[in-house]
Amino acid sequence: MMNAERALEIARNVYGKYGVDVDLALKQTAETPVSIHCWQGDDVGGFENAGGDLTGGIQSTGNYPGKARTIDELRGDFEFANKLIPGKKKFSLHAIYLDAGGKKVERNEIGPEHFTSWIEWARENGLGLDFNPTFFSHPLSADGFTLSSDDEGVRRFWVEHGIRSRQISETFGRELGMTSVNNFWVPDGFKDIPVNRTKKRENLAKSYEEIFALPTDDRFNLDAVESKLFGVGLESCTIGSHEFYLGCAMKHHKLITLDTGHFHPTEFVSDKISSSLQYIDGVMLHVSRPVRWDSDHVVIFDDELKAIACEIRRGGFEKRVHIGLDFFDGSINRIACWAIGARNMEKAILWAALEPVAMLQKFEAEGDFTSRLAYLEEIKTLPFGLVWDAYCEKQGVPAGDKWIAEMKQYEKDVLSDR
Repeated sequence: MMNAERALEIARNVYGKYGVDVDLALKQTAETPVSIHCWQGDDVGGFENAGGDLTGGIQSTGNYPGKARTIDELRGDFEFANKLIPGKKKFSLHAIYLDAGGKKVERNEIGPEHFTSWIEWARENGLGLDFNPTFFSHPLSADGFTLSSDDEGVRRFWVEHGIRSRQISETFGRELGMTSVNNFWVPDGFKDIPVNRTKKRENLAKSYEEIFALPTDDRFNLDAVESKLFGVGLESCTIGSHEFYLGCAMKHHKLITLDTGHFHPTEFVSDKISSSLQYIDGVMLHVSRPVRWDSDHVVIFDDELKAIACEIRRGGFEKRVHIGLDFFDGSINRIACWAIGARNMEKAILWAALEPVAMLQKFEAEGDFTSRLAYLEEIKTLPFGLVWDAYCEKQGVPAGDKWIAEMKQYEKDVLSDR
């Protein structure tokens, strides 16, 4: 394999003809944080109830051996995966991944003290942390309604959970010096056709009024609200629709979370970024790969992934868009899932950083759409692979396919004993 400096020399000459500074692109990519989700490592099991069944329209499929069973195993697996992934990283936790020392803690009673060990672990590994309240897989979510419930006791329980999640997220940001995004996703909905959607949405709106009533410091915590088109068992109506959460984000000055699997198959999240940011402070991305539905496949380096990264850079939205991953595949090696998905997200960020945006936007502004299309096609065959391999080497992670052999060895040495 060509060494990094020789590769960069070639790339600098080629990309330089289009006005692209390769070294600046490497720097920008390395400084862009990507939030990697903890739940890939154990199929969304968490440590609240060992072996608990998933509810709320979530399914993790596959029974590949070696999934993490304890907090230590999950941390160890990600520490290894971290060595395979370049760039600046955060680790995204769901509430059910609390470390309560084996004690039962109800979700409306969780606090920062139940995540102290996670904070210390993140600090030791140079990671930021994000948070997600967990509104599924609980007896009080069994009828399909949490924050939108007509039962005032149930609704209050989940409101309290949401309030406490914001306190936990704020503590993450304050302790680690990297703003934590606290993402609200609520699976509430109907399997069959409802005749009173309004009541449930009024309940949900009321709940957010109460949850967001107490301010948090935006330097440490940013709240995000996430919509979904449907879920398994909730096919006919999702209370938290995209329109609901656009309004919610605007009213409460929150981020809108755009999950690439939460829309109709003919919709593209890349097209929603600049539209949302005309009216909303910021966007949280949950990057997944839907295959016919919200199936949360491992992210691949496809056109939509590149389009998402390019849209962020073309619009100058780097400070307003927070990039996170959200997939969970139990059918293949789970550490490989982390590595493949996160490396591909990094590739897309680098791809966008190497795009000659100024040149292309100049053509467009002049009405020269012929040149715009011609150059969009020509840049597809520029030596991106050389820059990517050099980026990995400079970041101290395996370039090319070297990571696969390391992952396989870890599987043999560690995962095979589980």
